[in-house]
Amino acid sequence: MMFLVSNPQIQIRPSKSRLPLPTSHCGCFSLDMATGAVPASFTVLKSRDYEFGFGRTAGLGKLSNAKWNRIHRSKFVSVKNSNKGSDTAELQLASEGSPLLVPRQKYCEFPNKTVRRKTCTVMVGNVAIGSEHPIRIQTMTTTDTKDVAATVEQVMRIADSGADIVRITVQGKKEADACFEIKNSLVQKNYNIPLVADIHFAPSVALRVAECFEKIRVNPGNFADRRAQFEQLEYTDEEYQKELEHIEQVFTPLVEKCKKYDRAMRIGTNHGSLSDRIMSYYGDSPRGMVESAFEFARICRKLDYHNFVFSMKASNPVVMVQAYRLLVAEMYVNGWDYPLHLGVTEAGEGEDGRMKSAIGIGTLLQDGLGDTIRVSLTEPPEEEMDPCRRLANLGTRAAQLQQGVSPFKEKHRRYFDFQRRSGQLPVQNEGDEVDYRGALHRDGSVLMSVSLDQLKVPDLFYKSLAAKLVVGMPFKDLATVDSILLRELPPVNASGGRLALKRLIDISMGVITPLSEQLTKPLPNAIVLVNLMELSTGAYKLLPASTHLAVSVRGDEPYGDLGTLKDINATMVLHDLPHHEGKISRVHAARRLFEFLEENSLNFPVIHHIQFPAGLHRDDIVIYAGANAGALLVDGLGDGVLLEAPDQDLDFLRNTSFNLLQGCRMRNTKTEYVSCPSCGRTLFDLQEVSAQIRERTLHLPGVSIAIMGCIVNGPGEMADADFGYVGGAPGKIDLYVGKNVVKRGIAMEHATDALIQLIKDHGRWVDPPKHELGPQEEKTSNRHRKLDDQRPGERNRRRMVSNRHRKHYEHLGGRSGKRMERGTSGSRMPIHEEHALVFSSRSRRGRRIARR
Repeated sequence: MMFLVSNPQIQIRPSKSRLPLPTSHCGCFSLDMATGAVPASFTVLKSRDYEFGFGRTAGLGKLSNAKWNRIHRSKFVSVKNSNKGSDTAELQLASEGSPLLVPRQKYCEFPNKTVRRKTCTVMVGNVAIGSEHPIRIQTMTTTDTKDVAATVEQVMRIADSGADIVRITVQGKKEADACFEIKNSLVQKNYNIPLVADIHFAPSVALRVAECFEKIRVNPGNFADRRAQFEQLEYTDEEYQKELEHIEQVFTPLVEKCKKYDRAMRIGTNHGSLSDRIMSYYGDSPRGMVESAFEFARICRKLDYHNFVFSMKASNPVVMVQAYRLLVAEMYVNGWDYPLHLGVTEAGEGEDGRMKSAIGIGTLLQDGLGDTIRVSLTEPPEEEMDPCRRLANLGTRAAQLQQGVSPFKEKHRRYFDFQRRSGQLPVQNEGDEVDYRGALHRDGSVLMSVSLDQLKVPDLFYKSLAAKLVVGMPFKDLATVDSILLRELPPVNASGGRLALKRLIDISMGVITPLSEQLTKPLPNAIVLVNLMELSTGAYKLLPASTHLAVSVRGDEPYGDLGTLKDINATMVLHDLPHHEGKISRVHAARRLFEFLEENSLNFPVIHHIQFPAGLHRDDIVIYAGANAGALLVDGLGDGVLLEAPDQDLDFLRNTSFNLLQGCRMRNTKTEYVSCPSCGRTLFDLQEVSAQIRERTLHLPGVSIAIMGCIVNGPGEMADADFGYVGGAPGKIDLYVGKNVVKRGIAMEHATDALIQLIKDHGRWVDPPKHELGPQEEKTSNRHRKLDDQRPGERNRRRMVSNRHRKHYEHLGGRSGKRMERGTSGSRMPIHEEHALVFSSRSRRGRRIARR
């Protein structure tokens, strides 16, 4: 079957790593496959009279028997699909001037609205997964699987909290034997929730547990391959084929057993555990993740087994989104319709973990992708259910209403690879009395809406914007708000409020105010907010010609109305679609707006402005912001955020905004943590250790630290991290720099100090700043002082402790299961059951629970 692709932009160019090619004839071209150059099922490319076949070499796909000068001019490329599938598949440049070709074929049902992708139904016990069924939510136990009673108790708590499916780690024969007891005990207690066995490195264990659990999760990166050594290997075609034959030999018995017992399977790729073979050919990339899963899926299909789902997890939401999109695009080409399990792995805790998960999972749900989800948090598994449910509800509502905008043609969005559209930052014009260049930040801007009341106490107001104070004067810091929106200006004779605003303008902070306010109570050097109506009527011309403008747009206006943007030079555009809109999608309206701006060569910076109604739960604000603004920022669409919520304090909104930018890999203003959610393999108390490490390292913006309970995904998931803290053995920690272990077997009591020394040795350490407490910090500090007074003995040690883990650690040879604390008198006293969870003063999650 031959497919003709008519696209004048298509070019096949040699990669930079190879020598220049003769224009008359050459033996081969190289085409980098790292980001998914072509679907794996495409084995032949033709251009008029020239034919190319894909071979395998180290990290490259090979094009043979070609004339460069003829191909360079060709506008038509035929693609031969070796499998039955879609009628068309477009290939286009990954980016302007790039040598990479990527598939342009669709990755979702509709680009202009949310419609769930049609899938087959996969049965996991009595729970159906697929597009015809609700989005399922699930989590994973954190107990030692061999501790049957503790695991059963935790599964019941998880089921009672609303989970549809529970996953349990099964790393060896003893754990597999325990699974039979766990299943029987749950059935006797009338709990029929389906159980999933999490398998790494152990095909024989998978065969055993398939007899009692309803689903098996296999990791393609380590099920049949050895643990990745991160070595660059070169394979001939014959060697590569032998590896695939070995995988088929090892994997086939499990597929046959799943067919026999009517079990489901998840082929779950992790970015952190790709095999050396995959990385040597495809690189440590989303494309490699897809191909790793497809190797196993082809074996399932060959054996006529179809009761499986896919997942493409990564700790980086941007990589995770790209991998799922490539996966679905490939499935469309092949005509496959398997469901998707969504998740951002090692997301962390508190608002950070919820934000990362909302960005990754929410983005895909907005595209109609995803049939079951897990929010992986370094918290008790029951705590994952609430954000899971909120995300599932968001995706369900968007799909039921088919939220979107009228159809439009997308030609510029790069949805398979990240390429940021950077708007033109404010420039200094001749005659400007102040410096406007600081009104936006090159790595992503945070804007805040403020009120007249907040101007009454300038010092507290400046601190709420995270400005430094020197003798009462504000100065910008690393995480200071870039601009503020003030809907009502102080009266002309209100000297105090106007002086506070002048001081902000003097440090290059933008002060944005509506046109009506500026016309009646003019504030010198303010940025004036106008809408399209005020532009079209010319009302803005009442202002001085040198006035800087910010324009508010919805994104779904007629193109004629948007055309008024061509006649002005805006400092920024605020994309502002009311929160209560029913069928209009913020994400799709913004994509339409960006297409208009690109088509008309308008490079205005665009700020995502979200106005939340009063009464929303904080987690709803975090998840909605991540799923809507985050869905655009991961595609490189947008230059900042402005979050408004009338009943929320500025500290929360500011922190949420900066978390959103950092989660989208834009502006880094604090230490980045990659923290796994814990499971039965975990060799230490992740919650407690994470709190300890965060408390001592939170002040290191630009530094990324991975905190991993065991080695399964450790080195790979630390690809994005500078330093790693990994459980190597019971009571022992291994320290990493990047993917390389540099210190082994450090006693846990010394491991945090050793990590800090490692950071210092690499020149990344700075001493924590000493600053005056802000109003919110003062409240938190006072709250914890009260807790200390009520609970003597906890003044010097407020750390997360989980009684549920103690038997596990005692079994592993760690500290005693009976935890002792020193009282005020110096005597040692046990912590009682009601004090099982004690939260660090610097843990956001801890603060929230303490308030409850």
